[in-house]
Amino acid sequence: MKSENTPFTGGPLDGRVLPVLLGPTGHPPKWYEVPVPAADGGPATVYAYRRVPAGYSKRLGLQRGWVYEYAPGGRVRTRPKWPWTKPERPGS
Repeated sequence: MKSENTPFTGGPLDGRVLPVLLGPTGHPPKWYEVPVPAADGGPATVYAYRRVPAGYSKRLGLQRGWVYEYAPGGRVRTRPKWPWTKPERPGS
């Protein structure tokens, strides 16, 4: 599989560059989660990073790659925009 060295900003991985596996489209995943085990054996703490553009070139405005930015609130999980089942009819 192909990987890309991607820089991280903010949070515990600030300033580090890690190899991140690329998906079938050639982009890294939108979210990168790092589980850190607790010292006392409790549940692991999960740090979430969101993929953002690294910048754009001056002349043509082309994107220069990706950077992972720390999301202190964690990963935002949303439901699909449509239900997978048909809605119930009123009165049935």
